[in-house]
Amino acid sequence: MHAPDHPLRVALSTSVGQRGRSGVATYLFGLIDGIVRTSPDVRLTLFGLADDKPLFRPWLDRCDWEEVSEFWRPAVRDVFWHQVMLPRRLAKSGAQVVHIPSYRRVLAHGAVPQVLTIHDCASFRLNGKYDAARTLYTKRMVVPLARRVRELIAVSGTTANDITHFYGVKRDEIKVVWNGIDHSRFRPEAAAEAPSLDRPYFLYVARLEHPAKNHLGLIAAFEQLLAANPSLPHLLVLAGADWHGAETIHARIEASPVRARIVTPGFVKTEDLAGWYAGAEAMVYPSLFEGFGLPPIEAMACGCPVVCSARGSLAEVVGSAARIVNPDDATDIAAGMTDMLQPAEREVWRQRGLRRAARFDWREVGKHTATIYRRAALAA
Repeated sequence: MHAPDHPLRVALSTSVGQRGRSGVATYLFGLIDGIVRTSPDVRLTLFGLADDKPLFRPWLDRCDWEEVSEFWRPAVRDVFWHQVMLPRRLAKSGAQVVHIPSYRRVLAHGAVPQVLTIHDCASFRLNGKYDAARTLYTKRMVVPLARRVRELIAVSGTTANDITHFYGVKRDEIKVVWNGIDHSRFRPEAAAEAPSLDRPYFLYVARLEHPAKNHLGLIAAFEQLLAANPSLPHLLVLAGADWHGAETIHARIEASPVRARIVTPGFVKTEDLAGWYAGAEAMVYPSLFEGFGLPPIEAMACGCPVVCSARGSLAEVVGSAARIVNPDDATDIAAGMTDMLQPAEREVWRQRGLRRAARFDWREVGKHTATIYRRAALAA
């Protein structure tokens, strides 16, 4: 596609990507790729921290790069940079729209129309998700600022409904744009790239975060599974970087009678993740709350059956393509895992998952978001 002589110039803040190891980072990479592939009339300017530039190299031939000093990486400094420094730089950059992809960086003032993505309302829905300072900042500062943005994007209908409830924004003023996945990466053929584990395994892909991700409930379920099936050879793989409360999860693993069967490989690089999904007996996702929940859909696209809670947006996202369990009941989680030991049962969920995953594509995200950018610019 030929780019127009005068494309719409959109500034995209990328500093909340946590060195590529977060859901927001996945959103950023997918969004950028979707826009550059589908919307030649939009030219992105990526405002990013210096050390993060290599993460965006695949798109720098089609996007502009505005470097931000590493001095601003710590969260409090990054908030200050967004409120004070970014508006000044926007005025010089020629940007016609600015997109803030995480609600805690919403701008109080800006020279151009602002698009804001809200991924979840976990601060309101889940006690203990964030510390007191972050929760207070969200409720006292973010909420009133978010009400003033030109265009508000929610990544699921469930999150949009939460925004209406907790932020007081009218539902018809919120644009729902589901997240996508990269189907060239997440595919059943990735089984050839599965990790070299000597036993079959159940997989959970999530940051080691307590209590939100419910690792303790899953560990208890795995213990029940092995107690009921003493000859079962399976491992439990908890793939993800340490996050808030990780020490509680590690202590629970050490105290488990089956600790030798629980594997914690840490953060798995995106280029390796498909192999982990495709090689798993099933992906078990007993999260207590999600604003979207990408891993279940990624797993489905790799032909991996999914056992999943229905909390937050998960019921909306997985539909009828996952074996739903109660995340508060370890026995119910274990029952879902037991079902996945039966080849015929696994194949049913595998086929449902493949059909469901086909509905999610970053190219569609790019198209819809570019439309929102154009609308914001026209309303300026």
